[in-house]
Amino acid sequence: MNKITVIDPNQFVALTTQKNDPAPKTNLLGMSKTKLMEFFKNLDEKPFRATQVMKWIYQFGVTDFFEMTNLSKKLQEKLTNIACVIPPAVKYKEFSEDGTRKWVFEVAGGSLVETVLIPADDNKQFGRKTLCISSQVGCALDCSFCSTGKQGFERNLTESEIIGQLFVANQSYMEGVPAVKRENRVTNVVMMGMGEPLLNYEPVVASMSLMLDDFGFGLSKRRVTLSTSGVVPKMYDLAKDIDVALAISLHAPNDKLRNELVPINKKYPLAELIKAAKAYVYDENPRHKKHVTIEYVMLKDVNDSDEHAHQLAVLLQDLPSKINLIPFNPFAHAPYERSSNNRIHAFSGILNNAGFVCTIRQTRGDDIDAACGQLVGQVADKTRRAKNWQQKIAQNDRLKQS
Repeated sequence: MNKITVIDPNQFVALTTQKNDPAPKTNLLGMSKTKLMEFFKNLDEKPFRATQVMKWIYQFGVTDFFEMTNLSKKLQEKLTNIACVIPPAVKYKEFSEDGTRKWVFEVAGGSLVETVLIPADDNKQFGRKTLCISSQVGCALDCSFCSTGKQGFERNLTESEIIGQLFVANQSYMEGVPAVKRENRVTNVVMMGMGEPLLNYEPVVASMSLMLDDFGFGLSKRRVTLSTSGVVPKMYDLAKDIDVALAISLHAPNDKLRNELVPINKKYPLAELIKAAKAYVYDENPRHKKHVTIEYVMLKDVNDSDEHAHQLAVLLQDLPSKINLIPFNPFAHAPYERSSNNRIHAFSGILNNAGFVCTIRQTRGDDIDAACGQLVGQVADKTRRAKNWQQKIAQNDRLKQS
């Protein structure tokens, strides 16, 4: 049996504000170092207070200002009256038998977004733990093989709603540990949950900056990855604004097929996408990323033939890249099937023989609908896509019955 835990509101008493507060409090979660320094400057406090508070929040998971022992009593009281540290509310969480953890967050407006943590080995306390973070409520794109896209799009997430997902995931490893002895357990972050990160550019970049900041989560730049379906103009901006790893949701080796699977390709076709990817690897900044990761979902009899593999090798021949093959994760009424293991390995073999590093992703968390392409939430769909999808399902059901 999968364990479904409903969060006790008392567990997060420090994360709530009083309904009768005379004025809304300022949420410090998600504030950049610069904004936090300005916040303390307006309180006539020294700028270094910002880094002190950042360490308490992000490195020790402390939300009660009275537990921040290197702050004066006067400042603790002042902050308690005017500020707070509140991540999005945990609606419920599920732990898979394979160690995968999924959280469902309720964000402003009542919609739900999902976040997944995948441990390399759940038995190792300090082993690799990768958190897949959402950037939007729903998704503005409509990739045909992705369950998230079928629910439509509502809005972008804020900085506090994005960074709050990482905050809560780390908190799950800190329960019962004294504040000063707490350590972050999430080692890797991938911006590839619900939504297209580059369509929520400023909050996503600000959140990743906090992940990298030594006073924030202190993650390595090679352990923070942004995945895009190909928002080409923003890929150029990203290379200038922050140094993180880049992944591209490719899924097809030619424009005709990719137009069907990833509709944004009609606006930014493969030639433009590959050009932007090369620019990201060989940007004008001396950082010079080593490679990009190419994500390729394996769909039976759709994009998994030997010919497709050879086309992919030609497409990527001048792009330093690592290819990650993803077995398709089915969802209700999905129009695709997963490629067989033999087909996936044959596809991988062609790419390996062509000189590429090609890996096959291990499917994790599909027993709790936490696998790639399965994340969904409760979304007030502005695009009417969810309604159209339900109508299509009903129509197909009627055809089957007739």
